[in-house]
Amino acid sequence: MDRRLYLLKFGGNTVSDAEGLRRLFGEVAQLVSRGFSIVIVHGGGKEISAEMEKRGLKPVMVAGQRKTDIAALDCVETVLRAINGRLVAALEAESVRAVGMPAYFFTESRRREPFRICEDGVEKEVDMGYLGDVTDVDAQTIYDIVDEGIVPVIYPVGSDGVTHLNVNADTMAAGIAAGIGCREMIAITDVPGILRDLHDPSSKIDRVSLSDIDRLISDGTISGGMIPKVEACRRAVLAGAEAVRMVDGKNPENIVIDVFEGKPRGTLIVRRRGLNGFQYSKRA
Repeated sequence: MDRRLYLLKFGGNTVSDAEGLRRLFGEVAQLVSRGFSIVIVHGGGKEISAEMEKRGLKPVMVAGQRKTDIAALDCVETVLRAINGRLVAALEAESVRAVGMPAYFFTESRRREPFRICEDGVEKEVDMGYLGDVTDVDAQTIYDIVDEGIVPVIYPVGSDGVTHLNVNADTMAAGIAAGIGCREMIAITDVPGILRDLHDPSSKIDRVSLSDIDRLISDGTISGGMIPKVEACRRAVLAGAEAVRMVDGKNPENIVIDVFEGKPRGTLIVRRRGLNGFQYSKRA
């Protein structure tokens, strides 16, 4: 049976904005009432870093990923559980049935292998500790939940069967989006999409392929803090998501509903040019 199944990924900035959440979850409520199935994956990077500092721990980021020892992992889980509870309560306030859960309830992950980086001209090996990557998704668990009209709200803590693992929220969202065969993953960020001119919102690019992204990074159109946002979307497409759309969660208009109604919100990222629309996964 086909499902109108979409995954929304919220970044840390979005989940800390109560008014923005109320607006977005109002849209989610409308979509659920119209028969769409919604899966939410959220992060909480800024709150995690703040909690670590409060505990006297120093956040360490390597290539945009959090180096995670046991103390940091405890902090990650504590903060993400709290955020998850707030999100579920905010959805329920909009009359949406929701259930919060860690990703390890229905995914498998593996610990990231040590890798080498060059820092200040010196090459060294980095062990990221209890940082993980998604290796498998039990899609049926998600299907069973959304078929009951319930929105699963997932926080990115995985497990390798022995210990819990901190998984980057973008990485987790990409893995789940690919695993459940969702029609589209919508990355709700604090930017309107990919812009040709950072100072001109009207220069937004409506649609790009992965090769377009390479070219835009090479010529400097995509630069600075936009690069990790775009690379996260690229990872989702490479992981198997049919398409990823980057939209601005701060926009007061009905950004998510507009996407579902076919309006050109944000930037749509696809594997290659020439794809006109997307088919639902056969598993869905």
